[in-house]
Amino acid sequence: MAVDAPTAIGWRWLCQIAVAPYSYDRLDNHGRPSPRELTPGADDLRIGQLMTIFRLTDFEPGHQWSGVTVPKAARLFGDVAVTYAVEPVTDTSCRMVCRFTVGQRGVLEWLRTHALAWGDLVMMRKQLLTLKELAERDARR
Repeated sequence: MAVDAPTAIGWRWLCQIAVAPYSYDRLDNHGRPSPRELTPGADDLRIGQLMTIFRLTDFEPGHQWSGVTVPKAARLFGDVAVTYAVEPVTDTSCRMVCRFTVGQRGVLEWLRTHALAWGDLVMMRKQLLTLKELAERDARR
């Protein structure tokens, strides 16, 4: 997703996923609104840290973080590995990217994977649009 904000601002907002999901708050945040201001220290990542429903497995500061679903989420969604990244385009713009892969063992998991893909398309699109909006707002400040 193209973002009219410097990479550093985009990165800070991707790290906010440690604080809240930033998609449909009524559905995936128990009705609590995701913060609209950056949380100090949210970008101080550490391996094993909880990132909403993912456990952080790897990160490259300023560029990407990766994680796998925690056991409770894995029961619902399956074994999911995800990477969120911010890639520079110009000095004042970047791209936010999310990639995920889901483990499949058998027909039922294949069906769950396809349902998850469609559901995640809606949820992740909303999440990235929200993070884009907040990053662009901060870049204009």
